Amino acid sequence: MTTRNGHDNPNSIRTMTDHHPARRSTAPRAKTKRSFFWLWFIVFLVVLAAIVAFVIFRKTQAQQALQSSTRQMAVPTVLVVRPQRGDAEIHVTLPGTVDPLMESSVYAQVSGYIKRWLVDIGGSVKQGQLLAEIDTPVTDQSLLQAQESVKQAQANLNLAKVTADRYNALLSTHAVAQEDVDTQNANVKVQEANLSAAQAFEGGIQKTEAFKEVRAPFDGIITARQIDVGDYVSATGQTATTSTTTSGPSQTGTPNQELFRIAQTKILRVYVNVPENYADEIVPGIKATLILASNPNTPATGKLVRTADAIDPSSLTLLSEVDVDNPEGKLLPGGYAQVHFDIVTSHPPLVIPGNSLIFRAQGPQVGVVDSSNTVHLQKITIGRDLGTKLEITDGIKDDDQIILNPSDSLADGQQVRVDTSQEDKKP
Repeated sequence: MTTRNGHDNPNSIRTMTDHHPARRSTAPRAKTKRSFFWLWFIVFLVVLAAIVAFVIFRKTQAQQALQSSTRQMAVPTVLVVRPQRGDAEIHVTLPGTVDPLMESSVYAQVSGYIKRWLVDIGGSVKQGQLLAEIDTPVTDQSLLQAQESVKQAQANLNLAKVTADRYNALLSTHAVAQEDVDTQNANVKVQEANLSAAQAFEGGIQKTEAFKEVRAPFDGIITARQIDVGDYVSATGQTATTSTTTSGPSQTGTPNQELFRIAQTKILRVYVNVPENYADEIVPGIKATLILASNPNTPATGKLVRTADAIDPSSLTLLSEVDVDNPEGKLLPGGYAQVHFDIVTSHPPLVIPGNSLIFRAQGPQVGVVDSSNTVHLQKITIGRDLGTKLEITDGIKDDDQIILNPSDSLADGQQVRVDTSQEDKKP
């Protein structure tokens, strides 16, 4: 306000200002606006930081999820199955070889030329029946010499006895010395020994002469004839050819030539190699059905009569013999047979699906998953092929987890994830 004298009165001005309401509220309002500005700015920063933190957190979660998914995708998922025991009643079919009950090769026991033969292959013969005759001029001459030696020894013995009797008679008259008498008596004993030796030699030649007739050793069928008229055979089984040397003709040839081969086929022996895992059930007395390749339309029945009672270490099989009656001779020896056994086993083999098998250079294998989900490639021994299933005789256990449909890249020691939705699936 202006005073009357024209000078401003400061007190009057301050008083007027203090008493004007609009002018009193201007400063606090400015302060309030600045406070609200900073408050909203701080809130904005906090919200922005929260948004950034949330975005970073979600991005980290996404990366972790991606890494986890990548790791999971790197570990393959597999289906597994546990082996199951097969049927206790097992029908086993094994290959067998058919042999006659007895079979023998007939050789010459005296040297000479074949004079004639009387039986050809396929001929049925009886024990002792004449098969062939051998002309033996050398042996015949030896027999004559032996007989003359016996006569000579007999004559010498007779002379020795007469001389000894005379000396014994003269001894009583003291015409001869006791020493001469003893000499003549000893000479008698010498001549008796010479006669015995000559007779023994003659007997040996006579026995050899008996082998001029080749006879059958037992009842059977002639399955081979290796001689013809005029062939030279020796006592050692040699078929010879004649060659001339400075000392005269000599005989040479191939050793161990048989004259005939004879087989007894009324009963046939069928030899079967039974796998080791069936050895306990293959006991003498069980029945067997045989299909012979020579007569496939007529099954034969046989009986297991004996086993080797020892496992062959090279093949891990048990050699067994099945005897088959063949009274009419319709079944032929020397061939191949399929032998069927129906047995009940106390330890049936394990069975797995065929699509769990792995074929590699190491042989048949399966993938086994252990408790830590690690793969182990296990070598196995396959028994019978049942089509969609396989019998396993060695290599796996009942509680093993076998991988179904294994991939070609499956490796030993690889980590896998087991699909539990189909775990313990039956093979």
